[in-house]
Amino acid sequence: MADNADAIRTTCPYCGVGCGLRVSENKDGGFVVKGDPDHPANFGKLCSKGAALAETLGDENRLRFPLVDGMRSRWDDALNHVAMTFKNVIREYGPDAVAFYVSGQLMTEAYYVANKLMKGFIGSANIDTNSRLCMSSTVAGHKRAFGSDTVPTTYRDMETADLVVIVGSNMAWCHPVLYRRLVESRKKNGTRVVVIDPRKTATSDIADLYLPIKPGTDVKLFNGLLSHLAAKGIMDWDFTKNHTSGFKHTAMEAYLEGNKMDGVAEICDIPESRVREFFEMFATTEKTVTVFSQGINQSSSGTDKVNAIINVHLMSGRIGKPGQGPLSLTGQPNAMGGREVGGLANTLAAHMDFDAASVDRVKRFWSAPNMAHAPGLKAVDMFAAVKSGRIKALWVMATNPAVSIPHSLNIRQAIRQCPFVVVSDCSTRSDTLKDADVVLPAATWGERDGTVTNSERMISRQRAFKKAPGEARPDWRIICDVAGFMGYQPAFDYQGAGEIFAEHAALSAFENNGDRDFNLSGLTGLTKSGYDGLEPVRWPVAPDAKDRSAPQRRLFQDGVFFTPDQRARFVPVRYAPPPVDVSDAFPLILNTGRVRDQWHTMTRSGSSPMLARHRMEPFVEMHSLDAKRYGLRAGGLALVKSPLAEICVRVRIDNGIRPGTVFTPIHWSDTNTANAVVCKLIPANVDALSGQPELKTTPVSVVAFDPVWSGLVVTRRDVAAPQVDYWTKTAGKGCSLMTLSGSGSPESWQIWAENLVPGQTFDWISYSDDSRSIHRFAAFKQDRLELVVFISKVQDLPDFGWIEQQFSEHSMDAAMRSGVLAGKSADPDMNKGALVCSCFGIGINQLLNAIAREGLISVDDVGRVLKAGTNCGSCRPEIQALLENRQAA
Repeated sequence: MADNADAIRTTCPYCGVGCGLRVSENKDGGFVVKGDPDHPANFGKLCSKGAALAETLGDENRLRFPLVDGMRSRWDDALNHVAMTFKNVIREYGPDAVAFYVSGQLMTEAYYVANKLMKGFIGSANIDTNSRLCMSSTVAGHKRAFGSDTVPTTYRDMETADLVVIVGSNMAWCHPVLYRRLVESRKKNGTRVVVIDPRKTATSDIADLYLPIKPGTDVKLFNGLLSHLAAKGIMDWDFTKNHTSGFKHTAMEAYLEGNKMDGVAEICDIPESRVREFFEMFATTEKTVTVFSQGINQSSSGTDKVNAIINVHLMSGRIGKPGQGPLSLTGQPNAMGGREVGGLANTLAAHMDFDAASVDRVKRFWSAPNMAHAPGLKAVDMFAAVKSGRIKALWVMATNPAVSIPHSLNIRQAIRQCPFVVVSDCSTRSDTLKDADVVLPAATWGERDGTVTNSERMISRQRAFKKAPGEARPDWRIICDVAGFMGYQPAFDYQGAGEIFAEHAALSAFENNGDRDFNLSGLTGLTKSGYDGLEPVRWPVAPDAKDRSAPQRRLFQDGVFFTPDQRARFVPVRYAPPPVDVSDAFPLILNTGRVRDQWHTMTRSGSSPMLARHRMEPFVEMHSLDAKRYGLRAGGLALVKSPLAEICVRVRIDNGIRPGTVFTPIHWSDTNTANAVVCKLIPANVDALSGQPELKTTPVSVVAFDPVWSGLVVTRRDVAAPQVDYWTKTAGKGCSLMTLSGSGSPESWQIWAENLVPGQTFDWISYSDDSRSIHRFAAFKQDRLELVVFISKVQDLPDFGWIEQQFSEHSMDAAMRSGVLAGKSADPDMNKGALVCSCFGIGINQLLNAIAREGLISVDDVGRVLKAGTNCGSCRPEIQALLENRQAA
């Protein structure tokens, strides 16, 4: 692959936007990743995570060989062991004693065969997915309203709308490329934007109206909107009469709930004037799209929230038309693909359910000998069954439940005591591996072929462009091989991912006369070359869709839905406060979510130095009033406690968050920090219908943790963390950075520093000031810097970026060595400060210096001088805040 003309076209492995990529090999054997200008999701644009993908392609921290009881094994021996153990468990305890926990990181083809094996051949529906944690409430809401899990809206609708309502979604950080598309359409078309979120996130930077809603009150707000629209006569009477059912009951329920403007404002705890402005904007703007994500879904009333949003679109007839409708944004790259193949425990493949006709249909299509007839256990219930002993054998694929599921200490205990645990994954950095009996090394992005489906139903190809390390295999191959060893080889004898996709498409078309939404009948005849060259295509794909670039039929444009009477259903929902027991002991409400430059539990993104520097440590974000009230300071450490556990994180002050609430990200695990797994704190409260956990309203306290000392350790090679109260590891360029703090001091800091690299012989230089408890050490080998240690009780630690640069020096003279101990360069321009723009590596000091020196007054001015903010644009709100603070000063 010499140039872009030879690039491999593939799809990004991160969020549900589904950006197209072009990957080419450079002269050094590495890879260059660029956006695909021809892909309809991103048109060449990338976010910071996508732009840094080349940095994650190294084979460090990869699983390379099968392991059985911690010992290397031959593939056939490991697979046979898994298969025979499953068969023995089924023989003794029945098929429901086996469970699969899978992931939106899987390709659709792997998802399909896992579902087929479990539901059609093992004979249980105990297969669920980590997508249960991010969008199952949307699935349940769609099915209640439409009769099917149908996303009726596309990205283009968002761009052509006159009003975009963003609720429970920090698009700027979680779906950055889609956010940039909205920013550009706003500039071009004057699109107005409303942002509804308890946190004033980066997304609100473009809001014409921001509603800092009280956590958990979304149903109240949208029920109030429904009542307002009804009172104003803002209805599509013909649509409501001819294409929906249940309107009168729903409207009456909303009325009886009492949704006058002042009551809504009081419950939601926002000014009545803002509620009125929002209601009027919605009432007077026909072309409206409502975008929602985890702030809606991750709730014990998530399904009701989804239906409250859909209800207002149904009543106003704003669905099935250009620039109108609800738009759910999925978190993972293939959450949608998993929904299509029945990856959820309560669904069958091809968007079918467990009704008798569908069970019979799938059974006949698969020639399934042991077809499951009833839904299985959803994620939280599944792990409860593991802990209670009902489930004896568990297979975890491409996910890390020890970190990501609420009440994670309970989850870990369940996995630990399960008689037989299989984990197939690509990374050694998963906490779930610690208790696996069998570990199967899987290929990952860049090494495997398959398809993924994004948030707007667009199916795209992922294509391999590098060889998997060691003996790692694609997930679909591993699953099919286990099926073969269990005696089901004829039904799983695929020669490639394309054959699985063809079967998946054929099932979608099987006995489908238009009464099922998911239909790939136009793709059933794909040859191998057709699959290899498959262009992005949005389902449904009709049999006669020869020109797949032509405009597709818009779902619901004819007012026909997938319910028995073909009418959409209004669903009456009542506001109920979230199950939050705020008390003197736990007076704050914890919200959780993502940060801009990291992904899930950092098994991929954590290896990128470019991404590591924006938010280097786990943190709790809180309002300055709460920080003052509880004796906390910015940059200090704090213990965040719930009735279940406590974690130790850094304090960040942000007055964009509601007083009384705090925010902590989900990404840190025991692999990369001492004690910051946020799901330890969160109880397993779930939505009764969807099974999705409540992740946004946990009562906590936050108290200061004051260590005796703090430190920074930077090493050329990764070293084990010492036994201290707090540590966090971060990837650097050519080095590993570790921040740490402790409440006890060793007798000799010199010996402590040397013990970080036992058995190594280095030349050491040091500086100590006992009166101020400052200790600094640097180790060299053949004039090359190998390790630096900075210890201080006043936290005057050096600039991380500058220290990182020193590890790129091939040799250091005496002056340079002394500079290392000083912890900073004599040239202030070399001290970048905390990273703001990941794409171009621009730090806060560089930005502030340029703003002052050049007299910059706009984000575009900054971009012209430093390039910051000109690529993915995710840093633009932070740059804008710096400019505003500078102007205010």
